[in-house]
Amino acid sequence: MTTRVTSSDQARARWREVMDTAVAGDSIIIKRYGKPAAALIPYQDFIELEEMLEDLRDIREARIALEEWRRDPESFRPWEEVKAELFGTGSDE
Repeated sequence: MTTRVTSSDQARARWREVMDTAVAGDSIIIKRYGKPAAALIPYQDFIELEEMLEDLRDIREARIALEEWRRDPESFRPWEEVKAELFGTGSDE
């Protein structure tokens, strides 16, 4: 598998060729204003990566929440309070 690079203008003008390249098993990096903006990969690769992508996105969101908590811990609710609200249990369970 190889990776090819193209501009968004070229990708738009030659979309059929770009799609055929991905279907054949190659990846395409699409640049916008000279910077990588998107990647087109074969569908089977996407299926295999989808769960990993979800995990990476969850990690990114958790890091953001952790940084927010570090800046202002008082703005978050204790787990016991949330658990009691979600499961209707007392905070001593």
